Amino acid sequence: MKLFNSILSSMNDFLYENILIVLLVGVGIFFTITTKLVQINMIPEGFRTLLEKKEDNKEGVSSFQALMISTASRVGTGNIAGVATALAAGGAGSIFWMWLLAIIGSASAFIESTLAQIYKVKDEKGYRGGPAYYMQKALGQRWLGILFAILLIICFAYGFNALQAYNISSAFEYYVQTDNAKEVAAIIIGIVLAVITALTIFGGMHRIGIITSYLVPIMAGIYILLGIYITIANLDKMPEIFRTIFSEAFDFKALSGGLAGTCVMHGIKRGLFSNEAGMGSAPNAGAAAEVSHPVKQGLVQMISVYIDTLVICTTTAMMILVFDGYADGLTGIPLVQEALRSQVGSLGIHFINLSIFLFAFSSVIGNYSYAESNIKFIKNNKIVLFIFRCSCLVAILFGAVASFDMVWNLTDVSMGLMAIVNIIAIVLLYRFAIKALNDYKEQKRQGKDPVFHAKKLGIKNTDCWD
Repeated sequence: MKLFNSILSSMNDFLYENILIVLLVGVGIFFTITTKLVQINMIPEGFRTLLEKKEDNKEGVSSFQALMISTASRVGTGNIAGVATALAAGGAGSIFWMWLLAIIGSASAFIESTLAQIYKVKDEKGYRGGPAYYMQKALGQRWLGILFAILLIICFAYGFNALQAYNISSAFEYYVQTDNAKEVAAIIIGIVLAVITALTIFGGMHRIGIITSYLVPIMAGIYILLGIYITIANLDKMPEIFRTIFSEAFDFKALSGGLAGTCVMHGIKRGLFSNEAGMGSAPNAGAAAEVSHPVKQGLVQMISVYIDTLVICTTTAMMILVFDGYADGLTGIPLVQEALRSQVGSLGIHFINLSIFLFAFSSVIGNYSYAESNIKFIKNNKIVLFIFRCSCLVAILFGAVASFDMVWNLTDVSMGLMAIVNIIAIVLLYRFAIKALNDYKEQKRQGKDPVFHAKKLGIKNTDCWD
């Protein structure tokens, strides 16, 4: 296991330091220019679209439910443990690079989710789609779609969900003292999480949409309110905190020694893990929505990136940065626990542990929904799906007792490879999303509620729009 973890760590550093930074930032800037700052100029339209209701006789889920499914996956323990890890390893400057990646990357999120809507397909319970589908239908490369689907399944169904289970068991170690008790507690937590996950995922995408549409807003709202309270209670520290964030983000002397281990690297890694912009995961949820025009869901999914990073990750960062001992060697969940204890006493630890459980559970079922769509892409068979669901539950049980470093490295590597494949595809296909965006804007100028007609725009192989 040590050798395997060492190999993963080396691959991890190589992927991010040499490839992904250039790809993610470069492609994000390119889409920001080609969409004419869609992630800024069309924020009000995105919120308006978000409030549109799905007609009862329509298939699929609503825009809001699709947003909550993707936000459920994004808003996981990465927003808590991931931010704490970035701060402990890369310093306060890593938060700036998280913010920057979110703003730039949201343009990529718009492109990929719009493409997913254009090339979605119907199934017995609504719609499904995502990068694997647009790789096959638009590029004509089913093998590439299968490769992406396999990477996503490894990343989300096994890597990310194992990580969520690990973070829950790590958080609840606070309540047990001996090593034997910790092992037993981890097993119990793994079983409980697997059981409630099974009750959810065997109900299908509709049940996932209903659960996340209630769970995500409630848990995120309470978490943000606590963050606001802590921020207000420490207003006198805010100027120094922001000065530290920006000064460390642009510490060129530190950066000159190489990117690995710097605030840039940790900010981008944890930012990508958290908001997923450009990596091809959220489009799987976006494709399930019932909308009159693909751009509507592209705008909604773009907002999810902001909710995740600019709001929730920042909330965690402020909770930690007001804690005087954040640089004393603690990392991950224990760092957040101690930071909250310093502000609201032991109640803070109980609150963060509950938050971690809810965030992780919502992330697990959101991640599963992505993976299910890709399993169906490879082989839409009930027996295959049943076996896959059981394997997902096993991954959760394994994650509850797994190695922290190994799980992080596995998710980073699989996420990086997945992002590379998706970026190649959306660069080749972005022109179709731009056509859809221009069509949407033109219909809005005419005072219409935009309706998409693929053939009119010369876009082919769109089963749901012709």
